[in-house]
Amino acid sequence: MKSRIWLIAGPTASGKSALALRLAAATGGEIVNADSMQLYADLRILTARPSPEEEAKAPHHLFGIADGADGWSVGRWVRAATETLGEIAGRGRDAIVVGGTGLYFRALTVGLADIPSVSAQVRAQAGADFDAMGEVDFRGRLAAADPTAAGRIMPGDRQRLVRAWEVYAATDTTLTDWQTGGTPALTPGSWRAVALEPPREALYARCDARLARMAEAGALEEVARLAARRLDPALPLMKAVGFRELAAHLRGEVTLAEAIAAAQQETRRYAKRQTTWMRGQMADWSRLAATEPQDQWRQFLALNPVLTP
Repeated sequence: MKSRIWLIAGPTASGKSALALRLAAATGGEIVNADSMQLYADLRILTARPSPEEEAKAPHHLFGIADGADGWSVGRWVRAATETLGEIAGRGRDAIVVGGTGLYFRALTVGLADIPSVSAQVRAQAGADFDAMGEVDFRGRLAAADPTAAGRIMPGDRQRLVRAWEVYAATDTTLTDWQTGGTPALTPGSWRAVALEPPREALYARCDARLARMAEAGALEEVARLAARRLDPALPLMKAVGFRELAAHLRGEVTLAEAIAAAQQETRRYAKRQTTWMRGQMADWSRLAATEPQDQWRQFLALNPVLTP
């Protein structure tokens, strides 16, 4: 049988990893990471990377392969993923690409265009505008031109906000429009895709419960080790959801309960942004609306009867 490529996307805490493992067991497939934070080795617990026990159940690729000081771009990930998918196909096995980073999936299935270079003058002006306006007003200005970019860029991500604005200022074309062009990494028709979209309240409850478990399971120690390295705050990993809040507790600025509550709130906001992205950018993907793993698997089998014994 020809090897297949399965794409599983969804917001944080929606059950993607469990579904991917179930599919890997059913197909003998190999799992490929499509989460921009799980690329890094530093925060296994806080980024909900698969545990060593889970990784032992099926081959896992592109998980924990990068150091926090090494910032990966979408283009770098897609090159690594394409190479990995080719190797898996060469072994005659199915590939299961799973994660919550929408741009990664877009690069695979739609493609990313080459964005013209931006002059140093425009880049400097965009940075100066951010510093003068503050994030809220700067984001509002960006939203008027590129609402998709403004909606998906996380709070505190100065680098990406400035980048989105400078591209628009230099080219009179939004970053979102540039990213809709290009050639997809995957051949049309070579992949099957599903997006998990549990009911909002159930998803939020899962987010809250998981963050509390993370704090008890060693996330604080992870944050302490990473914070001690004093890396550039603009690096991608430094923006991992929950890092800022738990680091504030370690500095004595808030209680642990306050830090957990703030991290839970930010996780819920992140899940909402991911869901919004999927609805806009993955509207043609099949949906799984269940919350529990067994129900998600039943829905998945109903969409893919070829897997039913």
